Amino acid sequence: MFGVEVTDYDKKVWEEELRDFLPDKIIDCHVHVWTQGMEREGTKAASRKGMVDWTSIVAPDLTIEDLMQSYSQMFPGKDVRAVLMGWPSHDLVKTNDYAIKVGKEKNFPTFYCTNWDTPAEEIRDAIVNRGFCGIKPYLNNSPAYIPAAEVRIFDYLTHEHLKVADELGAIVMLHIPRSMRLRDPVNLAQMLEINDKYPNAKVIIAHIGRAYSVEDFGDAFEVMKRATNLYWDFTANCLAEGIEEVIKMAGVDRVMFGSDMPITKMRMYRITENGKYLNVVPRGIYGDVSNDPNMRETDETDITTFMYEELRAFKKAAEKLNLSREDIEKILCKNAAKLFGMEI
Repeated sequence: MFGVEVTDYDKKVWEEELRDFLPDKIIDCHVHVWTQGMEREGTKAASRKGMVDWTSIVAPDLTIEDLMQSYSQMFPGKDVRAVLMGWPSHDLVKTNDYAIKVGKEKNFPTFYCTNWDTPAEEIRDAIVNRGFCGIKPYLNNSPAYIPAAEVRIFDYLTHEHLKVADELGAIVMLHIPRSMRLRDPVNLAQMLEINDKYPNAKVIIAHIGRAYSVEDFGDAFEVMKRATNLYWDFTANCLAEGIEEVIKMAGVDRVMFGSDMPITKMRMYRITENGKYLNVVPRGIYGDVSNDPNMRETDETDITTFMYEELRAFKKAAEKLNLSREDIEKILCKNAAKLFGMEI
């Protein structure tokens, strides 16, 4: 649907929990925009690279008009701006062209979605001449012969790409692979290598490294303390403990808010069981989800959006850490403004 359907419960959550907590200006550093018809052959088989299936049922696209309407409904009275990227599982030419077009229209920074074999000169041209702020590599865009369980960061964010980002001081939005997520020793080693070898590349570890349950932590936050060149976002992450730990590790200057729109239009709340996350959704609203291991239905009626659940989690972490208003404004706006060169 275009925009979001605001319920009485949404209004209650906004008025009682979020409106006064959130600053007047917000920057959402992680948004996907694309239109229908940009799919490429094999998109439906993308899960072989470790992608989950449930994200595809939330929205068939997200136009810039839809995004702005959604912001106005979910954040009434607030000034919300975005950092854009296309949908990296779709046709990269089409989705990149659309993202940069609407990004320039709105004066929103825009990432260039890449494939593992995208030539370095193409990336350089995208940043220097076309106005992209950096690159968005993705695990699904790694070589086809590598099984999902074996994909490593450098299989789709290559050293050739990182050298260009380092040279240009460009930004990289990195979604890490592998079933062990943040605690995976290969991921940790390669993130540290990026930190050490490419200090001028501004690499953001998306979703807190996909740490959606406390079991995903391992010793990652201790190991990554020395990675002082990396940034982190808590995009589409409802785990207050994870947000708390990443702020304790990285401080309030290298953590940012992102939504993963349109995914966070989803009406849900999240629980974890046996180290795995489950999205609990109203029965029937997303069709038959009985075979999806990350989905569970409920007959409960008071269920708000993924966006509000993520912000509730951040608020819980902020209160636990006794963050100041200035700290909260940094994480929800000022850090992204500084990193992406956005005026606020």
